Amino acid sequence: MTPGFYARRLARPGAVLAPMAGYSDAPMRRLSAEQGALWTVSEMISARGLVLGNEGPDLTIGRPYPGEQDRVVQLYGAEPDILAEGARRAVSWFGASAVDLNMGCPVPKIKGKGGACLLLTPEVAYALVSAMRAAVPVDVSAKIRLGYDRVRAVEIAQGLAAAGASLITVHGRTSAQRYTGTADWDAVAQVAAAVPVPVVGSGDVTDLATLRLRQRSGVAAVMVGRGAVGNPWLFAQANGTLDREPGDADRARAALRHTVLNAAWYGERRGLLQMRKVLPRYFAHRPEWREALVGCSTVQDAREALTRLTGTPLAEDAGAGPAGELAGAPFMPSTSGYDESRP
Repeated sequence: MTPGFYARRLARPGAVLAPMAGYSDAPMRRLSAEQGALWTVSEMISARGLVLGNEGPDLTIGRPYPGEQDRVVQLYGAEPDILAEGARRAVSWFGASAVDLNMGCPVPKIKGKGGACLLLTPEVAYALVSAMRAAVPVDVSAKIRLGYDRVRAVEIAQGLAAAGASLITVHGRTSAQRYTGTADWDAVAQVAAAVPVPVVGSGDVTDLATLRLRQRSGVAAVMVGRGAVGNPWLFAQANGTLDREPGDADRARAALRHTVLNAAWYGERRGLLQMRKVLPRYFAHRPEWREALVGCSTVQDAREALTRLTGTPLAEDAGAGPAGELAGAPFMPSTSGYDESRP
């Protein structure tokens, strides 16, 4: 039997880019993939919006960048027929390599519509996974938390595996904890030991030392979220192809490239507004540079600021890709009007 997408990608070591609303967009996925992420996951998308709304193949947070591969599309929802059709559209419209069910988002405004509330009704989640699995020819996975307000991740993960999930990602907190406290990786390891499918661990992986520690916890791979923002090299370090920390010159070139990609994907004005939360992360060790970085309104502003701050000459083509060309075909801004600010 030919191994599925997840089994193929897990044949080598590495880390996975987490789905993060407002962050794991096309430019960040591209930079992460180039640094060797095992796969990347889109920002979560409402299955109901895909099926019953006015969304189409030009949906910005679903649409791949030219040539994108190894990308998982994450959906949320609570209705089997809607999730099944949403999964079909994720594959046919967006070329998803796999489809993931969000069972971990704790944000109150999606309560009753999917996300972490499915941890209260796991039988509904099993039906969703089963319906999605029957609808598409690709792997279906689920991302869960340890439970809603108490730990029951082993039970839920076993049910998801029985329903057809090819992989389960476990964030080491309950929904009630949201993002407070510390992720419980012992509980994540218990899930990994209790189910017959690969388990990816998630939570509080913000640097290489922590990532190395979590790679030894019995999980098939580690998922990285905030720790990869402004630090795409973490994926190359995770798979062993990079054995050093990037210097300021490396960071300046990558930060400018991220800016160029953002401007091309969203348009310069919107793209630079979004980069205000990202550019300082490339230089978290230089907090005194933050004001200059968040004040950039154009690509040229960013180029000049990065050159001045780091002493690194950045030419007009400094935002080009590894082969000396801007990364792939030009990105086109979406015309769907989709609200990307939702979680």
